[in-house]
Amino acid sequence: MTETEKIPVLAVVGPTASGKTALGVMLSQLYGGEVVSADSMQIYTGLDIATAKPSSEEQQGVPHHLIGFVPMDTAFSVADYLTLAKPLIEQIHGRKHLPVIVGGTGLYVSSLLSNVQLAPTKQDPVLRQELLAYASAHGNKALHARLEQLDPLAAADIHPNNLVRVVRALEVCMTTGKTFTECKVESHRLPSPYHSLQIGLTFADRALLYERINARVDQMVQNGLVEEAYAVYQNEALRTAYHAIGYKELIPYFEKTMSFDECIDKIKQETRRYAKRQLTWFRKNSAIQWIIIDKFDKKQEILEKCQKIIAKSDLMCYNIE
Repeated sequence: MTETEKIPVLAVVGPTASGKTALGVMLSQLYGGEVVSADSMQIYTGLDIATAKPSSEEQQGVPHHLIGFVPMDTAFSVADYLTLAKPLIEQIHGRKHLPVIVGGTGLYVSSLLSNVQLAPTKQDPVLRQELLAYASAHGNKALHARLEQLDPLAAADIHPNNLVRVVRALEVCMTTGKTFTECKVESHRLPSPYHSLQIGLTFADRALLYERINARVDQMVQNGLVEEAYAVYQNEALRTAYHAIGYKELIPYFEKTMSFDECIDKIKQETRRYAKRQLTWFRKNSAIQWIIIDKFDKKQEILEKCQKIIAKSDLMCYNIE
């Protein structure tokens, strides 16, 4: 595929509560775009308030994809996301529209835009439970030592306390006969079919982001967060939802072991920590062009800054109407 045959893609990334949704909609309106969500929790039906799923009013008539379509009791991986997002981008491009990726799940965005080819490995729930049980019985370092025997390079790159990645690396090694490192190298062999421009939203003063997060949580409570979380709490089959911040933190309130205010403060704290992790992830990506939100007074000024970034790029040289 030549460079001119690549599909133009615009991505808006950044931490939670930074204004990605609104900016993605404005840019879509301006450039004839359709939004493809890159949020690992907004994919689920029924998880609306805690995940800040954009309402129909917020979408402003712009087509939004990959939002609210997976049942809450269904597991969904980055491989599942890529399987759906790639043909969707082709369809949007076929309609002469601009695919606009909007979201804060960095793994989704990077895997998509860099055209990661995930190894066709089957997940092995039994093996995974055995590995987790081993870590529980002997400690994370002992499990990490097993990875070091099978794949020293992967072990050097993964912290012993990052149990999820250690287990996944071991699972790949033990089910494929290849090292996790080999699979990772193979996943990046094919060039990306996308000509992408990534715009990131951040803050010079982190306290301003945290204020926005706190205000958003308060608004979620007013919008019915507690009722939504209680519905999840009552249904043991919806364990997937517990991964979303805003649900598990309210369990002590439902079980009368913590006060309401303490639980809400916990949601705010965990959301701030999540935002920090998001920023850490995205800052590793040198391709992102950052916009510092607190340098602007109005959304229109941010939009104009984006227009300048897009004008300086060659994104609009591609076939977009």
